[in-house]
Parts: sequence; C-alpha cells; structure tokens
Amino acid sequence: MTNGHIDLIRRAAVLFNEVIVGVADSSDKKPLFNLEERVEFVRVSVANLSNVKVVGFNGLLVSLALEHHARAILRGLRAVSDFEYEFQLASMNRKLAPELESIFLTPAEEFSFLSSTLVKEIAALAGDTSAFVPHIVQNALSKKR
Repeated sequence: MTNGHIDLIRRAAVLFNEVIVGVADSSDKKPLFNLEERVEFVRVSVANLSNVKVVGFNGLLVSLALEHHARAILRGLRAVSDFEYEFQLASMNRKLAPELESIFLTPAEEFSFLSSTLVKEIAALAGDTSAFVPHIVQNALSKKR
C-alpha cells in the first residue's frame, strides 16, 4: 500500500457516504505481507476517516461489492498505460455485475509515478521509502530487510 492508495481513499471518502476498501488476497502479485497485515496497514492509515471500512477478500471484486451492497467500484488510473487494463477490467465487471458502475480517479500529481512494485524494489535495495508509504508500512518494510 502506497501514499497514492491513501490519497484515493481520502478523496473517495469525500465523494461517497461510505467507502469499502477491498484488500485482495492476490498471491499472483507476490505481496511482501500477508492479507491480515495488509488489511491492518490500511485500517491504521485511514483510521481518521469515519466512513471508510476495510475488508480483506478472496475471489472476485464484484462479488465483494455486491455483498456489501455497493453501487460503484472505484479504481485509480496513474497513466495511460493503466487505461487499457482498467478498461478491460471495467468491461468484464459490467458483464458480471451490470448494476455496478466503474469510476476512475487519477492520483494527485505527486503520486502519479508511484506503484507498489517500485516501492518493493526500493525497499529490497535498502532505499528510503518513507516518502512513498504510510509510517506503518515504512516500519514493516524496515523490519523485512
């Protein structure tokens, strides 16, 4: 989880009455931390946002959204390179759950280059990630070295 994710969550909390942040148990992304740890990182990082709920999940994002009676799925678009994948994903989600809308937000400029993959690489090479992740993640990354 990066500060870019937190930026999108904070902005979504202003736009919507309730925001459910789904933290996927996606082993194909090779996360450094298990699902419970990642859920806790998000919970701590958004604890000051009273209308945000954080849940871990396995399976389809549309299933999670429908289970929580969501009406929209919010996704971040950092660059044009994200668009094709996100467009394909939104189209598939629409086929699976036509009642859900996909909404895209672009990150604040200072986060437009940020990705979890880059942060993991910086951390693996003992670089300073403090400008890119919340403190709880920074501390956990430091312990992983």
